[in-house]
Amino acid sequence: MSRDILARTAAYFYTAVRRAQIRKGVRKLAATRLIALHQNKGKSVAACLKSRTDYAQNPEKTAGGTLVSSYGCSPLTVDEEFLLSKRQYEQSTGRSQKSNVIAYQIRQSFKPGEITPEEANKVGYELAMRFTKGRHAFIVATHTDRQHIHNHILYNSTSMDGSRKFRDFWLSGLAVQRLSDVICLEHKLSVIEAKPYRERQKRTLYPPKESNRDRLCAVIDNILRDKPSDFEAFLQKLEQEGYEVKRGKYTSVKGKRQKRFIRFRTLGEGYSEEEIRAVLEGNAEHRPRQRPVGSAKEDAFQLLIDLAAKQGKGTGYQRWAKKFNLKEMSKTLIFLQENKLTNMDELNDKADVAVKRFHELQETIKAAEKRMAEISELRTQIVQYAKTHDVYAAYRKAGYSKRFRAEHEAEILLHQAAKEFFDKHGLKKLPKMKDLNAEYAELLKQKKEVYPEYRKAREEMQRLLRAQKNIERFFADETPQPDRQQSR
Repeated sequence: MSRDILARTAAYFYTAVRRAQIRKGVRKLAATRLIALHQNKGKSVAACLKSRTDYAQNPEKTAGGTLVSSYGCSPLTVDEEFLLSKRQYEQSTGRSQKSNVIAYQIRQSFKPGEITPEEANKVGYELAMRFTKGRHAFIVATHTDRQHIHNHILYNSTSMDGSRKFRDFWLSGLAVQRLSDVICLEHKLSVIEAKPYRERQKRTLYPPKESNRDRLCAVIDNILRDKPSDFEAFLQKLEQEGYEVKRGKYTSVKGKRQKRFIRFRTLGEGYSEEEIRAVLEGNAEHRPRQRPVGSAKEDAFQLLIDLAAKQGKGTGYQRWAKKFNLKEMSKTLIFLQENKLTNMDELNDKADVAVKRFHELQETIKAAEKRMAEISELRTQIVQYAKTHDVYAAYRKAGYSKRFRAEHEAEILLHQAAKEFFDKHGLKKLPKMKDLNAEYAELLKQKKEVYPEYRKAREEMQRLLRAQKNIERFFADETPQPDRQQSR
């Protein structure tokens, strides 16, 4: 009876506070959701946990990992510690996991411009602590890559002591939402206005996404229409628009919500520093990019249809295919003219250079990714080795007792696995975590710098190879025609 009265009182308090905030004009906070994370088909529990936690802690989304907090675990080894609790649960209870739920995620979003990332992380930590009552390990990752700041809260489905599982009770999602609203009200943040069912509207149309580069190109278009006197005046107008300008060998700019500078040469045709200077000096005409925001980028041309391979498709299809080939061939010829390719030898040479350049950049990125994966695995093993060192030392002191091993099998196995990893890679002296983190950050930086050039090289290679294939197919279709007439 007392529990029922308490529940009613809490519900009344929640409703009263919400109504009070609505009267004051508080309008909007994105919905807080509770999501059960399932084990993916064909993947182990360890692999699933790693992929989910890695996404939440993405350095690009969490300001280099500074907006990640945790309870009962370390952000570096959260997946391993979640898995260790599950093994302890099986050992202590003798039960095996029946469902494929491996963890739970709470997504909590905030009204744009109302809260700082640091405060959002604290609010998310408080929500996780009050909802789990401190029984489950969790991490709180605050993402700032969108216009609205939001939290990804991941907590283990198994308790820290390995004695129980979290049960997704009836209306648990609503309970999380209400608890989140109460905490937000305590921090003087906005909440969602509750509307009657009949007044609710389902959003079917979503605003198109506009990238930072598209936004910058639009600003450049507007500035060039005003015809600044010189390049310095052009840069000053960019600063007036809220962009930070870094002058040097390669001039670059950064917007208000951007984390990285953008070089003019990466914006595409018509927006490089040389092309902008030529427009300002009156030596060229600026042509704004005619690409609708949110629309898919259309290829300049496509591959011709092999008519010989499509025999028997019917006369209607053949007519359409011939018309399609004529259109695509005209696009191919325009592409060749724009790139001043007058013969097949020049096209082949340029295609070979493009292919070689693409593969060079691809190998650079692959090498960086390979080394980053090695560093990530090494860091995990070093942490596991350090955490289980005392247990393994006690096991060795006990004379490798079978009873001791049975009691601490999980820790012993992790320690032995880490030692085998070090022996396999010939690591007699373990590197410092500080050095590994610095190397990882440098590799990530290099990869980000190379990737725009890699993407541009890939697109150029694809266009040249497509043009090459179209020319070859066109002449292959044209050559046999006299022979066919003679045979008739």
